[in-house]
Amino acid sequence: MAETATTDTVQPTTEASPPLKLPVRRMDGTPTGEEIELDPRLFGLPRNDHVLYLAVKVEMSNRRQGTHATRSRAMVRGGGRKPWRQKGRGAARAGTIRSPIWRGGGTTFGPQPHDHNLKLPKKVKRLARSIALSVKAQAGAINLVEDFDLEQPKTRRISDMLQAFDADGKSVLLLVDGYKPTVVKSCRNIHRLEVRDGVNASTYDILRARKLIVCRSALGSLTGGLPGEK
Repeated sequence: MAETATTDTVQPTTEASPPLKLPVRRMDGTPTGEEIELDPRLFGLPRNDHVLYLAVKVEMSNRRQGTHATRSRAMVRGGGRKPWRQKGRGAARAGTIRSPIWRGGGTTFGPQPHDHNLKLPKKVKRLARSIALSVKAQAGAINLVEDFDLEQPKTRRISDMLQAFDADGKSVLLLVDGYKPTVVKSCRNIHRLEVRDGVNASTYDILRARKLIVCRSALGSLTGGLPGEK
């Protein structure tokens, strides 16, 4: 049965910082002249490390396969015969050569396959994602790029875009709207670059990236789950 991460000290807050405006740029880094005001419910929340910790802990725990196993004394082959009589030898009594204190014996209290899944309340999960985006926005680590698509996979185009956004060689998360196969194929050979649909980007994905490059249309998908939004 999956456990639920404790949220006793989590108190979702609606206090937000002043609106933040970011310019929209083209792939070559030149401004388009458009400036977008980011939603303060998503990019203006105060930092809450405990909420971020819970979200990352749950995600990393749920990634575990839980297939680790060791053999107990009952699982080790052999040892069915008592090695010597109980009394009279002057030696410690022994019932099996597969005892955990013997060489070649079983393992005491070793790991066994089990489910590591944890659950996080939906509101806390959404709050953590919004706080992660707010942390990146307040640190100046978010860039907006106009919507683009590629007719065919071209790694060079993406690499040039990263240089234009001063993100070459850094861990980058590119948020797009929907699944774009040519963009994904163009990015998969670039080290430390991840591509995610804005809807599916997790708190961990956002926090582990040093820079976020968000497509113009992906901003709408990021607001999903906010109060009053679908």
